[in-house]
Amino acid sequence: MSAEKPKIDDLLKRIDELVEIFRILSGDLKEISDDLRSITGARITPPSPEAVEAIKQFRTIDDVQRVFPHDLVGMLYFEETGEHILIRPRQYLGSDNFARIASIIRDQLGGEYISAGKESHFRVPRKI
Repeated sequence: MSAEKPKIDDLLKRIDELVEIFRILSGDLKEISDDLRSITGARITPPSPEAVEAIKQFRTIDDVQRVFPHDLVGMLYFEETGEHILIRPRQYLGSDNFARIASIIRDQLGGEYISAGKESHFRVPRKI
C-alpha cells in the first residue's frame, strides 16, 4: 500500500500542473480571440428564432443513423445532399438485412429505394 501512495501523490501533482497549464492556455486563447474580434469587428450573434426553427425542420445524418440498430448502421454509408440523405451499402447486405433496412427507411423515415444498378441507394427526404 505504501508504494501506491507516492504514485498517487505524483499523479495528483501532475494533474494540478496540467490544470494550471490549461488555465493559462484558456486565458491566452481568450485574449487572442478578443484581439482578432477587435481587429476584424466580428461579432458573434445568436441565430434568430426563425433560423433555429428552420434548422429543426431538416433531418441530419445523425438523426437518420439513430433510427437504425447498431448492427445495421455499420453496413451503411450515409451522404447528405441538398434535399435528401442517401444511404448506400458498404457491403453485401443479403436479403434479410436489405428487408430490415428497407422497412425502416420506408416506415419510419418516409424514404424509398432507388434501383439504378451500381448506383442503387435508399433515399430519405431531409425535410421533416
